[in-house]
Amino acid sequence: MPKTAKDWEDQVKGLLKAELKRRGLSYADLVGKLADIGVMDSEPNIRNKLSRGKFTAVFLVQCLEAIRADTLRL
Repeated sequence: MPKTAKDWEDQVKGLLKAELKRRGLSYADLVGKLADIGVMDSEPNIRNKLSRGKFTAVFLVQCLEAIRADTLRL
């Protein structure tokens, strides 16, 4: 059975949350690390994006770069 849009959203938010957890990082830590690379966002906004699972590929890559994640486990 093909995945639904919700399934894809759950998968992508799970990927990012897992990377944060592996590194022991909170949303507040992510806000700081994003700021370090010039991406300004608030903790509540990031929390909402990850909760919904709806964010751009650009945001995902920015987060991964900010936390220095070179690889992803699918």
